[in-house]
Amino acid sequence: MKNLLNGIEDVLLMGPGPSSVYPEVYSALSRSTLGYLDAYFIRIMDEIKALLQKLMKTRNELTLAVSGTGMAGMETCLVNLLEPEDAILILINGVFGTRMREIAARLGADVDVLEFEWGTPVEPEAVEKKLKERSYKLVAMVHAETSTGVRNPAQEVGQLLKASDSLYLLDAVTSLGGIEVDVDGWGVDALYSGSQKCLSCPPGLSPVTFSGQAEKAIANRKAKTPSFYLDIDLIGKYWGGEKRAYHHTAPMNMFYGLYQSLLLVMEEGMEKVFARHRKVHETLVRGLEDLGLQLLVDQPFRLPMLNAVKIPQGVEDAAGRSALRTRHKIEIGAGLGPLAGKIWRIGVMGHTAREENVERLLSALREVL
Repeated sequence: MKNLLNGIEDVLLMGPGPSSVYPEVYSALSRSTLGYLDAYFIRIMDEIKALLQKLMKTRNELTLAVSGTGMAGMETCLVNLLEPEDAILILINGVFGTRMREIAARLGADVDVLEFEWGTPVEPEAVEKKLKERSYKLVAMVHAETSTGVRNPAQEVGQLLKASDSLYLLDAVTSLGGIEVDVDGWGVDALYSGSQKCLSCPPGLSPVTFSGQAEKAIANRKAKTPSFYLDIDLIGKYWGGEKRAYHHTAPMNMFYGLYQSLLLVMEEGMEKVFARHRKVHETLVRGLEDLGLQLLVDQPFRLPMLNAVKIPQGVEDAAGRSALRTRHKIEIGAGLGPLAGKIWRIGVMGHTAREENVERLLSALREVL
């Protein structure tokens, strides 16, 4: 029987995720699998927790990695914090805000939304006005909207919520490891991310953190969390303390990979990693403009790691991406929702954020266009 794994090509991943994986992470993934309660494996879990706290800038005790992709992190936060009829305000300017709305509605929450045009940021003034109209148990926003390349004002929204009783939920799937995330400084009560973007680990883990206030809200639920697998109280008992309580079989080798990727970020230095993403983004933007291409998002609100590029007139979306993939072994992403067929999404995340990768893409685009 033919083994299809032998036909996998080495593709430069420059889409919205996953990003190219560090060689050291591939090496870490191949280490011997340990048991889920093995003392040495628990030491690795403790180190992952400490490294995540440093990267997220938080002292939250309940900081860990959920077994699942970023969507599992989103669902973990919402399913633990929301009960039927709880009021939630979701700030939407892209696909992932709409997914929050979908999950919250399925949980029976009382969902309000404040929507902004895709490609533009959330406006703090509009949020402030909305908060004066009603109180909410939870206010949720995407920090780095992967579907549009917009950086939303996480700090400003957090400042608005400091005087209220509302909990603040932030999606940092694309931002963590690429730009600053300051959980404690911004007053974030719950945050989730993903292993496959700026951390350059394969998909499969979702770092999360919960503040003391969020923990109290979960402890005061009227009913048990409706998901057993994503029950953060049960998962926390596996991650915390001297005595660990089995919850589910952890994907040990994925934890090795995440641990290694976090070590690489710390060895390079967080500020240097953020600066590298900015520099590579600027190189990409200059090169795209030289090719006559325009970005969707105005300069002050652009993400460095995810760039939404307007597809030029006369170029067919799928054909352009297919040519890059087949002829140049480069993957970029398509637009989603109302931006489908109108933009390409070019990612420079984690290990992908290198000058040589940008030059390779620009050369390929020059030929394809």
